[in-house]
Amino acid sequence: MTQISDRITGLSPSETLAMSQKSSELRAQGIDVINLSVGEPDFFTPDHIKEAAKKAIDDNFSFYSPVPGYADLRNAIAEKLKRENGLHYTPDQIVVSNGAKQSVCNVLLSIINPGDEVIVPAPYWVSYVEMVKLAEGTNIIVTAGIGQDFKITPAQLEAAITPKTKALILCSPSNPTGSVYSEEELRELAGVIAKYPDIIVLSDEIYEHINYIGAHQSIAQFEAISDRVVIINGVSKAYAMTGWRIGFIAAPLRIAQSCNKLQGQYTSGAGSVAQKAAVAAFSGDQTCVEKMRRAFLRRRDLVVSLCKDIPGIKVNVPQGAFYLFPEVDSYFGKSAGDRTIRDAAGLAMYLLEAGHVATVGGAAFGAPECLRLSYATSDENLTEAVARIKKALLELK
Repeated sequence: MTQISDRITGLSPSETLAMSQKSSELRAQGIDVINLSVGEPDFFTPDHIKEAAKKAIDDNFSFYSPVPGYADLRNAIAEKLKRENGLHYTPDQIVVSNGAKQSVCNVLLSIINPGDEVIVPAPYWVSYVEMVKLAEGTNIIVTAGIGQDFKITPAQLEAAITPKTKALILCSPSNPTGSVYSEEELRELAGVIAKYPDIIVLSDEIYEHINYIGAHQSIAQFEAISDRVVIINGVSKAYAMTGWRIGFIAAPLRIAQSCNKLQGQYTSGAGSVAQKAAVAAFSGDQTCVEKMRRAFLRRRDLVVSLCKDIPGIKVNVPQGAFYLFPEVDSYFGKSAGDRTIRDAAGLAMYLLEAGHVATVGGAAFGAPECLRLSYATSDENLTEAVARIKKALLELK
C-alpha cells in the first residue's frame, strides 16, 4: 500500500475549489448552475496587458526567468509601492512568485519552526491555516464575528500573544468577509505588535484596489514595525489576471533572501511572459482598475440589498473585496423533504443541489455560522442567484 506523508494527510482540501468543481460537474450534466463559490473576477485581462504579453512572446521571452523575478518587474513593483502606498522598498526586497498564494506559503516556510505560533484572525482565507500546518507551526485562531464587522481588536490580539508567537497574518480587504481595517484600527494593532520585537506581520493586500471606503491602508506604513512587515500582493484581483499566476512579497531583506532561496529549490522563477504582462499592469494606465472597482461596488450594493430581503440571514456591508459573508445559522436544524440542514456545509450543498447556486460553507473560513458568496459575476447572475437562494431557503421548515 502506498504510504502518504503525515504532512499531506493532515491537510484539508480547499473547500472553495471543491465547491467550484462540484458546480462545474453539474454544469457538465446540463444543469444551469450559478457559481458564487470562486474568488475570481469575471472581467477579461485589460488589452494593454495582453499586448505586453504578446510582445514578450515575439521578443522571445521563452527562457528561465530569474528566481526572484525580472529586474524590470521588481522595479515596477517598488515604484508602485512608493507611488500608491508611500512605502520604500528596494528591488532586492521584492520576490515575485507563482501567485500570491505561493508568496504567503514561501514566507511561512521561511520563518516558522515546528511549534511556533501564528495568530490567524477568523474568519480567514482557507489556505492560511493549512499553510501554517505545512510549516509545522501552530494556528492560534482569534475570532471576530459579524457584530464587530469581522475585525479583531487590539485587546484580542494582545491576549493571543505568547512567548511562542512568531507571526500574525492580516488580510485587508478581507477574504472572505470584505472587511477593511481603517488606518486608525491598523495603528492600534501595530501598537500592540511594536511591544513584541520578534513578531512578523504577513499583510495580505491582494484585494487592495477593490476598496469602497477610500485609499488603501497598509500596516507597513507604521515605522515602529515596518521592518517586520511582509506585504503580500499580486495582479490577480485588481487586473483580472488570476490565471497569469503572478504574486509578490515586499519584505525585510533577510526574509526576501530566504524566500528567494526556497523558491529556487522548488519552482524557480515565475512564468516569463506573465511577468512581462505584470510590468504593464503595474506601470500602465490604471483606468481599468477603477472601472472594475466601480462595477464591484455596484454589485455589492445590489447583492446586499437583495440578501437583506431574505428572512433569517444576517448581513453586514462589506467595505472591500467581492464577497458577502452572511450569518445563516438560523436555518440549521430546518428541513426540506427528507433533507435536514445540520451546518453551513450542508446548507451550501442544499443550495447547490436544490437551488443550483454554488456557495461555500463558513467552517472552512473559521466561521461555521456563515456562508461565503462571491459577487464577482454579472448583475443578472446575482439577481437570479439570490432569487434562487431565497426560494430554496423559504422551502426549509
